[in-house]
Amino acid sequence: MEGLMEAIGAVALTSLVVIGLVAGFIAGKVAGRNMALYLVVGVMAAVAVPFVLAALGIGVLAAGSLLLLLVVATIGAVLVLIVVRALLGRQS
Repeated sequence: MEGLMEAIGAVALTSLVVIGLVAGFIAGKVAGRNMALYLVVGVMAAVAVPFVLAALGIGVLAAGSLLLLLVVATIGAVLVLIVVRALLGRQS
């Protein structure tokens, strides 16, 4: 049972990283610059958002499935990337 729980955790973390990379890649292509920055921010956001929500007491993630976790991570990564794009756009 413990091995199964570890495997599910590894799958979830790997999925979050992949979602962050995809979101960062798309944001980098849309922005046309700073691809590495968007990739890093996308991964960080996709991994961090579910943990931040759990820390805020939003227990839906604990009861939800891997699919719910991935949806929340995708939305979080996209929102953070929009903020980064807006901040970088002001510097130009």
